[in-house]
Amino acid sequence: MSGYNAVLARNTENAPESALSTQSVAFSHYNHLSAQLPLDPKTGKMVAGGVKEQAEQCLKNMKAIVESVAHVMDDVVAVTVLLKDSADMAAVDEVHTTFFQNGVPARTTLAVSALPMDALVQIDAVVSNAEGTPPVA
Repeated sequence: MSGYNAVLARNTENAPESALSTQSVAFSHYNHLSAQLPLDPKTGKMVAGGVKEQAEQCLKNMKAIVESVAHVMDDVVAVTVLLKDSADMAAVDEVHTTFFQNGVPARTTLAVSALPMDALVQIDAVVSNAEGTPPVA
């Protein structure tokens, strides 16, 4: 496959890597980011603190991935937030808005009973490529 119809997978060393998934897969006009846990990319360990610190780390990881494919956070068109406790949404909102300068993307938030590594939050995203622009891999 060639051009913007190719499926292009990419990892960056600036975000946690997983043997189970690629950080970003581009197809057509979108890059799909794997769900990010609040892991420090250098140590692979969970960041200290509560849901606010964890959400910030998830978004920092997402930002590193987004920038590795020649985009900015304002190109994010949709996110899914998984929360262990739905009462933590206000703390996530506080952090979320600092990463999106020109408004926020569409968002789905789900409360779940458990997340990997006992995380309090996990976030994934979809990033848009301009119409007719091939994705960067």
